[in-house]
Amino acid sequence: MKNSLCTMVDHADRIRAEIDERASGGAPRSFPRTVAAINPDGFRVTVTDVVAETASAKTFRFERAGQVRLLPPFLAGQYVSLHIGGTTRPFAISSSPAQRAWYDITVRRVPGGRISNHLIDRVGAGDTLTMTGPSGTFHHNPLFHGSEVVFLAGGSGVAPAMSMLREIVDQRIDRRFHLVYGCRSDSDVIFREELDELAERSPNIEVDYVITDPGPDWRGPTGLLSAEVVESLTGPLRGRMVYVCGPQALYSYALDQLTGAGHPRNRIRFEANGAPADVTAQSRWPAGVDPSGEVTVSVGAHEFRTPRNRPLLDALEAEGIRPNASCRSGECGQCRIRVLGGEIYNADEARLRMSDEWFGYTHSCVGYPLTDTRLQL
Repeated sequence: MKNSLCTMVDHADRIRAEIDERASGGAPRSFPRTVAAINPDGFRVTVTDVVAETASAKTFRFERAGQVRLLPPFLAGQYVSLHIGGTTRPFAISSSPAQRAWYDITVRRVPGGRISNHLIDRVGAGDTLTMTGPSGTFHHNPLFHGSEVVFLAGGSGVAPAMSMLREIVDQRIDRRFHLVYGCRSDSDVIFREELDELAERSPNIEVDYVITDPGPDWRGPTGLLSAEVVESLTGPLRGRMVYVCGPQALYSYALDQLTGAGHPRNRIRFEANGAPADVTAQSRWPAGVDPSGEVTVSVGAHEFRTPRNRPLLDALEAEGIRPNASCRSGECGQCRIRVLGGEIYNADEARLRMSDEWFGYTHSCVGYPLTDTRLQL
């Protein structure tokens, strides 16, 4: 095993030595215990710092607990999942990939946000949590995405943009990056001081704020992130990759605005952002089906009732049944479960693999039971 790429992988010497030892003795070249020790499904992290960014947002710094100090490598734009109270929630990393002694995640208080509000209200320095990841495909690929980036952010959706910006500065990457950041008021802007400093220091970084409910002293752009407003700040978008991250309402609005202005759909990238707020608004939701009507879900000997418009993952967790889960947006596939009977509506967000469809799997975070359903975990 002399591939030079192996030298770039953490603990490569240890893995290579075990493979060679097993091969010389005729043993199978499988070493799950070693892999699990190096890259566990979950690892413990400790909160070492909490920064109040705004009145409604905080940044939490996590360092790894135990003997292994470095955290897994990640790409700017990826997320980690925190395990709290029997459920998981993904949070984008806002720190730079160049720094692996800690991860920063930036969380904003939202109505009904059980986990995000729990973090803001109850988690502080010294607390220890379980984390998985990093994961996600919302990152820059210079081969396919080019060197001209426009990022439309709303609220805490600025977190992955912050990671990308910090990486550009830390690694001296030759990439032009224009952040257009929409907030309700100028006091809601997260990272304002650092963003202004980055834009001032780097000729390749531009930052604009667009405020929907400006105060009397605001002199910048106002309104929504319409194509007209965006291009008035960035210039023509032609040839540039546009990233979008923020509240769900921003996604459909930005897509309509950008494509309506002639920007190609394949030059727009969206961060996975949870199950749809109203799955019945999707065009494929079957007509005449009562979304609030309850059906019976069976998992082995366990049966329970749940409304059709509740994602299976949420319903299972409420019953104390906890499949693996990470993105909760239909993308990663960790929460997939097999459907033995019944009809499931797979939301538009579901990124089902061909094998999922062949063998009857659904991604439970965006799978909705239309009829009585039998599942196999």
